[in-house]
Amino acid sequence: MTSIELRALTKEYGSGRAVDDVTCTVRPGRVTGFLGPNGAGKSTTLRLVLGLDRPTSGTATLGGRPYAALDAPLRHVGALLDAHAAHGSRTARDHLRILAASNRLPDRRVAEVLAETGIAPVAHRRVRTYSLGMRQRLGIAAALLGDPGVVLLDEPSNGLDPEGIVWMRALLRRLAAEGRTVLVSSHLMHETASFADHLVVLGRGRLLADTPMREFIDARVRPRVRVRTSDPTALTGVLARHGHDAVRHEDGHWTVSGARVEDIGRLVSEAGVPILELAAEEGTLEQAYLDLTAAETEFTADRPQEV
Repeated sequence: MTSIELRALTKEYGSGRAVDDVTCTVRPGRVTGFLGPNGAGKSTTLRLVLGLDRPTSGTATLGGRPYAALDAPLRHVGALLDAHAAHGSRTARDHLRILAASNRLPDRRVAEVLAETGIAPVAHRRVRTYSLGMRQRLGIAAALLGDPGVVLLDEPSNGLDPEGIVWMRALLRRLAAEGRTVLVSSHLMHETASFADHLVVLGRGRLLADTPMREFIDARVRPRVRVRTSDPTALTGVLARHGHDAVRHEDGHWTVSGARVEDIGRLVSEAGVPILELAAEEGTLEQAYLDLTAAETEFTADRPQEV
């Protein structure tokens, strides 16, 4: 199957570097989340992959070939970069039929992707009447039109309602399970955590991480254990004897940082401490991402003061 390969990829605008010597491979069979603060170079990287911009140096290839060298590119790569790209005066069906004809795709694919994305009932309507969520579905339909081995989506959740978000997650997982290469750029950490297997993170144009998502989180966020007991004195005493600090919260539960739930469970069980709740609090993608990119954010605001 086809991989996306970036090799020393660099793009300069004037004296600045939007993409700075990035090397990584986006592999098939998994969903790769593409993350980074505003101005990190994600959109520029996607444009370089799709041949919409030329690199200053380095290469961006698909299965070893640049996008411009692909014959009938929609058969190889499907992309959604801008939900407003479709001409507003065309119907959704006509928009897709033009794309199909220009890439020598059978007309039946238009009906198939309209049904797959749920917009077949409104395919006769002009695109300018569509909501943002409907435009997103149309953009995804266009990306899937050629049944490509590589799918690139930029913020595909924008404008989707809850049903649409659930549908999109399932779609991404299915595409990866079929062996396709799926790269999804997003600012929504919770959404990315729901579908991504792997992460590529940029900051100020540089590659900050290229790793499985769980490893990314575990390397940056210390595990915690949540405990609730009817005997706080006994709990804190046994934990202190074994080198653990416990922090009490207003609702009465305690957290133990840097600990595993099985270790805390064994200690309190052996000591006969009555336990009402014992659970692992795993780190989140948002926590790990903010830890990594704290120094890479181009635009920051003062944190609001609590009142």
